[in-house]
Amino acid sequence: MTKPKKSPSTSETILASRRTFLRKAGLGGAAVAGSALAAPAVLAQNGPIKWRLQTYSGAPLGAHVIKPQIDAFNAAANGEMEIELYYADQLVPTGELFRAMQNGTIDAVQSDEATMASPVDISVFGGYFPFATRYSLDVPSLFRYYGLQEIWEEAYSEVDNVTWLSAGAWDPLHIFTKDPIRSLADMRGKRVFGVPTAGRFLSRYGLIPVTVPWDDVEVALQTGELDGVAWCGFTEAYEVGWADICNYALTNSVTGAWFGSYFANTESWNKVPPHLQELFRITIDQSHYYRAVWYWGGEAKLRVEGEKMELTSIPADEWAQVVSDAAGFWDEIAASSDRAGRVVEAFKTYSDTMEKAGYPYRT
Repeated sequence: MTKPKKSPSTSETILASRRTFLRKAGLGGAAVAGSALAAPAVLAQNGPIKWRLQTYSGAPLGAHVIKPQIDAFNAAANGEMEIELYYADQLVPTGELFRAMQNGTIDAVQSDEATMASPVDISVFGGYFPFATRYSLDVPSLFRYYGLQEIWEEAYSEVDNVTWLSAGAWDPLHIFTKDPIRSLADMRGKRVFGVPTAGRFLSRYGLIPVTVPWDDVEVALQTGELDGVAWCGFTEAYEVGWADICNYALTNSVTGAWFGSYFANTESWNKVPPHLQELFRITIDQSHYYRAVWYWGGEAKLRVEGEKMELTSIPADEWAQVVSDAAGFWDEIAASSDRAGRVVEAFKTYSDTMEKAGYPYRT
């Protein structure tokens, strides 16, 4: 007797169609003008330059947020350089990423500052800074037009042997839990895996930030060590399997996009010839574009059609208090250093501009 073929779920169909689109669009592999850039390989006397890069993300997520870029670079480098990619905690624990890069244990890192304990006075802005952004395009706009690039370059110029290369946007921050959150009171006592700054802010409502290795999150949810995650948006929750364990998704977003960056060990970076440095920057930009498309399309579709989690919301009047509290949090952080104050001022100027611009920038 032939076993009936199981039809894919709505979320499985959505994820599969998005992977196919990105692959056909040339965003999922070595589509970086390989033929245009490729030339007869001129190898160093001792062979190609070898790098080790570790990302903050686990392998399922890394397949989208970093692997296409590394595959593209390796193909276009045409044998002159090869980057070995490692996922969360594979070479060093995520909290030690910065120091490991600085001392040359690894050559490059993709992460946010807060998660990897970057020793700069702007590290609090890496990851999710409450209500700093509404959309993913806010991040590159802030860096390009509102001074954040210069501030980041200035901060890292004061750190030995680390070169900051580029920042980009990831997904918005939502809270996914096994038990529902329908009010601020429902947050109290819930242990969640999440990024440091957002966790610090949300802890004032009783949420308890818990740090575990990325690969242990799923088991920690199953055993009850964790009650949920405050780490990502809908796309990641579905992609990495957390939506299979969490029953509820809070629609109130704490911020619209994660700030992530690429960094390199300065000695390693300076050994790379200029044309390969430029190629690496080009593929970083490709990665930023890939993620912008992947997250933007996936977030909306999975919120509407994803069937694995029930959507809940905190009432508007209660959430207004959270937004108000964030303003005080901004001022608190701004007072921590001159440079932090400049970042917060850029956020305020940008927010005011977007509100005045109106639709489609803000409604």
